[in-house]
Amino acid sequence: MAEPTSTEARPTRAYVIHPDLGNARTQRRTPEHALAEAVALAHALPGIEIVGEEVARLRDPNPGTLFGKGKLAEIGTRLETAEAELVLVDGPVSPVQQRNLEQAWDAKLLDRTGLILEIFADRARTREGVLQVELAALSYQRTRLVRAWTHLERQRGGLGFVGGPGETQIEADRRAIDEQMTRLRRQLDRVVRTRTLHRAARAKVPYPIVALVGYTNAGKSTLFNRMTGAEVMAKDMLFATLDPTMRAIRLPDAGGGSSGRKIILSDTVGFISDLPTELVAAFRATLEEVLEADLILHVRDISHPETEEQAADVAEILDSLGVDENVALIEVWNKIDALSEDTRAALRRTDARTEGVQAVSALSGEGLGDLVSAIDTHLARVLDEARSTDIVILPFSDGRRRAWLHEAGVVEREEATEDGLRLHLSWTERQKAGFAALDEAANGGQ
Repeated sequence: MAEPTSTEARPTRAYVIHPDLGNARTQRRTPEHALAEAVALAHALPGIEIVGEEVARLRDPNPGTLFGKGKLAEIGTRLETAEAELVLVDGPVSPVQQRNLEQAWDAKLLDRTGLILEIFADRARTREGVLQVELAALSYQRTRLVRAWTHLERQRGGLGFVGGPGETQIEADRRAIDEQMTRLRRQLDRVVRTRTLHRAARAKVPYPIVALVGYTNAGKSTLFNRMTGAEVMAKDMLFATLDPTMRAIRLPDAGGGSSGRKIILSDTVGFISDLPTELVAAFRATLEEVLEADLILHVRDISHPETEEQAADVAEILDSLGVDENVALIEVWNKIDALSEDTRAALRRTDARTEGVQAVSALSGEGLGDLVSAIDTHLARVLDEARSTDIVILPFSDGRRRAWLHEAGVVEREEATEDGLRLHLSWTERQKAGFAALDEAANGGQ
């Protein structure tokens, strides 16, 4: 018998289209750069070969096919020449438009939401991340049942009249999706409860939280790895990191030693313009670490031609998440290694003059010493302003909580009394809450 031969699956030939509608949203970003981002998104999905790309300017979108008759035929010719099997439309496409375009072009179609969902489904690793992606995908699919209906009608030989077997099927499909979404929400609730317990456990750790946020592919994970010595996936690719990662690290002291302030550094999913609403809701929970942060590092790819537009998108998402505008924030201008020597020197001079800005290269390490110093200075300012003084008396036998207070660096002095150890404290609300959580644990949650 001949030995079976293994052949790799042939990549799917994809054609990327960015519809330029000329509205206020697209005016923030040039159509050409928006197309480049759409192509980068497509490259982030495995098994895709880009065989063509274009900006399609639309004055008046057609409600049935998005593109007018002439543009529809023009693109169809290019798709046929490129032998494209998949069309990626960088924008919203209604279910009816998707059905009609697939029929006209004889190719599968994904809009921006569908593409991002596919990427997230491929990248999610944690249990919570997987469940959130599945929930978001079902919510998206529920709106696409008109397409599934025509497909089923064709399979059954129906005529597509209202009231035919397709209508019965679409109701059954919708009910099945609703039931599955209910099951996923229950599972997600259990996972969220577990995460809440983990957060309560972290509250007992008296260290400030520093959260990395930024546009996707800004270099957050590379910076995270550089600062923590971790090995979080970091590639020149959109959405290389999806699941949040946290590490406790100690900042170097003024002399470069290892006795500086201890912090928890949090890496988060990258933001992107026009993030699907299904995913904004689904991933809100994974971004809760940002809401609890004492300091936010907004990592920007300063070498990107539309870095200002990307920064504006990040600011919008932070605002939509409900991040307190008073939370301390440092702008980290990353990827200066990709700039010319003169531009890099000018940026370093700018960050020396500008409060809350640090120019660095997470790849080469340039500027990281100044960034670490800025983090320490910001935290000292924020935490010292928020400190209050208290006196706590502990039994002599309570070495655990005494050690916790000393590790937190909140003990100004202590003295032995007849009742036990009298500790004079200067601490933040977070440290006070962490100590209270220890107190509850010691009393069995009473």
